[in-house]
Amino acid sequence: MKKKDLKSYNLKKIDELQKEVDALMLDFKKTRLNIMSGREKNLKKAKNINKKISQIMTIIRLKKFEKVESEVKE
Repeated sequence: MKKKDLKSYNLKKIDELQKEVDALMLDFKKTRLNIMSGREKNLKKAKNINKKISQIMTIIRLKKFEKVESEVKE
């Protein structure tokens, strides 16, 4: 994922990011199925999608942590 994509994900809300993860998970499952059946030529596509999911989940986790931390300080 490019830096500008990561920055745009940092600006989004947690709900929007979760919807993005759900869509990517569906795409990941379809890609895995296509790879196993031989229809997908790019074998690294599933790995790249999984990496993107992990990066977005990390951003979600950090946002939740910041939210809890700010509530504790108040």
